Formats: sequence, structure tokens, C-alpha cells
Amino acid sequence: MSETISENIRIQLTDAQTIMDLSQLIQKYDAEIFLKKNVHGSMREANLKSILGLINLQLSGDDEVTIICEGPDAKEALEAIKDFLNQ
Repeated sequence: MSETISENIRIQLTDAQTIMDLSQLIQKYDAEIFLKKNVHGSMREANLKSILGLINLQLSGDDEVTIICEGPDAKEALEAIKDFLNQ
């Protein structure tokens, strides 16, 4: 059975973290993973498995985002993303 979960978080990125690192981290999960963020007054949503989508979100430290995961390993994916974005 497919599960959908979401959580709002404030991210804390370091200079050493890249969107490539995030992309590689989540490729092992079967879940569909999306991130929502307000970009210059417009709510944007991107599939985290898409590098272009990640670039368009313009992630930076102290951003508020919503992580949405849907699939058989949604909980595990959400926890891994939260851990990465709060290093």
C-alpha cells in the first residue's frame, strides 16, 4: 500500500552540501519525493529526483520548505531528506 506523508521544515544547509549530493541520496528510494518552497512570492514544487527541479527551487540555508513523499518507503525517504537538509 502506498503512503503519502509530508512535513514542513526549516532547512540548515552547509556550504559543503550540494543539490547533487541530495539527488544522489534520494535515488535509492522508490517513493516519489517533492519539495515545495516559496520562490520570490510564488509557491514552487519540484520533484527531488530531478536536478533541474532542484536548481529551480534555489535552496539556501534557513528556507522553509514542505517535503512530500509518496510510496512504499515514504517514511524512510522523508527522514533521510530531513537529516540531509538539517546538517
